[in-house]
Amino acid sequence: MYAEDASQRSELTSQERRRQGQRDDRLLGRVSRCDGATAVISGYAPNEAYTALTVGKLITINLGPIRTVALVYSIERIPGQTEDILGPTAISVELIGEVRDIDGKATFDRGITEYPFIGAPAHRIRSVDLQAIYDLGGASTIRVGTLSQDSAVDAVVAVDTVLSRHFAIVGTTGVGKSTAVTLLLRKIVEAKPDLSVVLFDPHNEFSSALPDLCMRMDLGTLVLPFWLFRMEELTEVLYRGREAPADELELLRDLIVHAKHGYREPTISLRRKGDATGITADTPIPYRIADVIAEISNRMGALDAKVERPHLRQLRLRLEAALNDPLYRFMFGTHVSEDSVHETLGAIFRLPNDGRPITCMEMAGVPGEVVNAVCSVLARLAFDLTTWGNGKLKILIMCEEAHRYIPSDPRLGFAPTRHALARIAREGRKYGCYLGVITQRPGDLDPTVLSQCSTIFAMRLANEADQAIIKSATGDASASTLAFLPALGQREAIAFGEGVATTMRLKFERVPEMYLPGKASEDPLADSQKDGVDLRKIMDKMRNITPPAVAQAAAASQRIAASEPASTPSTPTGSRFFS
Repeated sequence: MYAEDASQRSELTSQERRRQGQRDDRLLGRVSRCDGATAVISGYAPNEAYTALTVGKLITINLGPIRTVALVYSIERIPGQTEDILGPTAISVELIGEVRDIDGKATFDRGITEYPFIGAPAHRIRSVDLQAIYDLGGASTIRVGTLSQDSAVDAVVAVDTVLSRHFAIVGTTGVGKSTAVTLLLRKIVEAKPDLSVVLFDPHNEFSSALPDLCMRMDLGTLVLPFWLFRMEELTEVLYRGREAPADELELLRDLIVHAKHGYREPTISLRRKGDATGITADTPIPYRIADVIAEISNRMGALDAKVERPHLRQLRLRLEAALNDPLYRFMFGTHVSEDSVHETLGAIFRLPNDGRPITCMEMAGVPGEVVNAVCSVLARLAFDLTTWGNGKLKILIMCEEAHRYIPSDPRLGFAPTRHALARIAREGRKYGCYLGVITQRPGDLDPTVLSQCSTIFAMRLANEADQAIIKSATGDASASTLAFLPALGQREAIAFGEGVATTMRLKFERVPEMYLPGKASEDPLADSQKDGVDLRKIMDKMRNITPPAVAQAAAASQRIAASEPASTPSTPTGSRFFS
């Protein structure tokens, strides 16, 4: 026993000295206390190693063949020893894992198998050990920056794990989340050129940051046929986010089924049918809104329609208002009734991508009910496409301000959107449908969805409630590391989860200025002072109206008026009839 102790001390002594007969400038001190999870190292401050030692740095404790890795979370001078501020010092550390030399290569393992003994020497960590800690073995990786502790060591993440197990980027406003998203997307699509990405962009800032990789879509360029909408999604648009009356909802459901039968069998009149064909209001087959309105007029003229007539009238008003509103021309345009869904979905999901695998769905200024419906449809379609694609399709759905779509309060948000995104979070990785969430308020995000994100990049968070949510979602993360969340600098983040070897404090690499989000419209006020303000253009944008759209709306109004029975009084149209 004593011989073993002597042998171990001899081995430790030889490892402490870098060169025979010379002082080890990496020596910080020796262990004076250890309670299992933490340890205290006593040293003397006037030491060259201390110049690089600060809170948040990693060090090693030498145990012979094992070097225990520890995180510094507190440094203080031992009182009562000397008046010199650089006197005896106590360094409090949290034990993280162990480094061993296997076949001449440093290898890191999480957890502690041998705890430091009193007197064990602690050293400033070597670069080779630091690299071993964050080494991901043979996994396919992408470089996203450098370690905060040592800028010479790359910060890498396992791209396959980050995608397939979903990921989140959280941080308060102004810390560089959008820039981090831009960087990650560039790195991901470079590593995965067959991946399709749909990015919900509520502030129209990413198309300027990804001009060479994305196709920009807004309500002026989006084509999303109304017949792809399920009943809940369609009524969200028609009723402006309000609850639809049950009687009107049942009538609309029945009318849509009849219109779908009429589209498939145009020679058969739109009479009441059974459900023998299996077609429902949610079946994604084309139909014509004109057929729905025509059937409403027929039923209103029936002798037995006294009870239904007021509900039918309200339904017609809402449908006509939606048809005439330029805001909804992406749904009700004359070119969306044909069964060309493969072309529509190919444009949205970039299949083929032609070198631009990202679709930026710009949502700034779009009413919430439209955003809800569009996001619900696209998330649902992404899951269905990958499910039935037999593994050939890979789609990533990125949700900026994800707390708007999947809030923690089940009474808020739009239920179909929540369900579609939650289904991707739960089951998507089995089929190749992935989820990335970005939010500055993780406390307002559905904790179930956040828990499904196996890799989290946490940037600065000042709110204690948000910090608590992140800490609760990271069971294997270092508690001391997460304590730095409110003090992280610009471009800094703490990455933890399955996409990294161990909890990692990193600094994202700098994005070129030309690719910064929102750069194209950085100072609109300065431009307006030089060039003047065109209120006409501003009002057209507010109305989402272009000259061709005005002509289309007028023509649609005339067609509807001409198709009404003579006994039906003309009804005004417009968005005010949604309320």
